[in-house]
Formats: sequence, C-alpha cells, structure tokens
Amino acid sequence: MSKSAQKRAIIVHGWDGYPQEGWFPWAKKQLEKLKYEVSVPAMPSANEPKIETWVETLSDLVGIPNKETLFIGHSIGCQTILRYLESLPEGTQVNKVILVAPWMHLSEKAMQDEETRSIAAPWIDRPIDFTRVRERASKFVCIFSDDDDWVPLSDGEIFREMLGAKIMIERGKGHFSGEDGITELPVLLDKIIEH
Repeated sequence: MSKSAQKRAIIVHGWDGYPQEGWFPWAKKQLEKLKYEVSVPAMPSANEPKIETWVETLSDLVGIPNKETLFIGHSIGCQTILRYLESLPEGTQVNKVILVAPWMHLSEKAMQDEETRSIAAPWIDRPIDFTRVRERASKFVCIFSDDDDWVPLSDGEIFREMLGAKIMIERGKGHFSGEDGITELPVLLDKIIEH
C-alpha cells in the first residue's frame, strides 16, 4: 500500500480536553485495529481555545489531506474541523467527518458563565461557509446526547440542513466527556465502519 493510500484518522478534542480523556484512547485503539494511522493531538491552550491557533495546529498536523483522511471531533474540536475544511483549496476532499457534541450555539445554562461566554463568542459569532465545508468531505455524521448541558439539541438541525449530516441522538451521555464517564462510544465505531 502506498503512503498516499494510508488510512488516517485525526481526533480533535474539545475545550479543556486532552488526548487521554474519556473515549479518545478507546477510539484510537479501535481505529488502529481497522488499520488507521491515528493522531490525537493535544490542542494549544485547551482551557482557552482560539480559532486561529486551533485551525493552524490541525492544518500543520494533517499536511495534505485526501479521501483516506477521517476526522472525528468533540465539542469545540468539531468546529475546529469545520473551519479547517473551510480553509482547504477547491477540489480537496476528505473522507468522513464524525462530530460528537458539535455546536454552533451553547445552551442558556452554559452561557450564564461570563468566562464561557467570552471564550465562546468568536466561535459563535464568526460564520462558517457551510457550502465550502460540505464540498470537502464525502459524509458528515453528528452525534448528540439528549441530556447535554452544553449543546442545544436544536443545533442538530443546522448540521442536517447545512451539511446534509446524519443526526444521531444518544441517551444519557451528557457532553460525551471524561467527566461524564464516557470511556467508550460504540455508536462512533458503527459510524466509522458504515459506508
């Protein structure tokens, strides 16, 4: 198998996340069993994520993406992937994009905290060119939980409408974080394997 045909998976953690958190080690192991080369980078200043530095970090890590490149994001990592895809040149296409607890807005409860509001503001206020993003991946899947304190379920409609994403709703998984005790995510594996 030539190097260019190597299946690659990049998992981008969320705000305050890190590569060993929650379900990321499990997902890495599952992907390696499927013969993927897997990267779970530690994103810069995870407690205060900034669009430019996160997208640049992802771009540097990926290098030249191709149709064998799979992206998996969690929370703000999902937006990082979408904004990265938006920056890719015309004609570039990656494989599947799986977004876990993605958001364009945060819940009212989350927005009550002033620090959260100020960090989230650029991510919420700066629009994404969804038409460009949609052209750059073969398929989008979004996984939500029905009891996520951070992400309004209504955001699923944005991703369905703008990206043609398949929307999955899990029960009782919170924000799918390590704090929620989510160390495995079988639905994710199903969506990786599914064509």
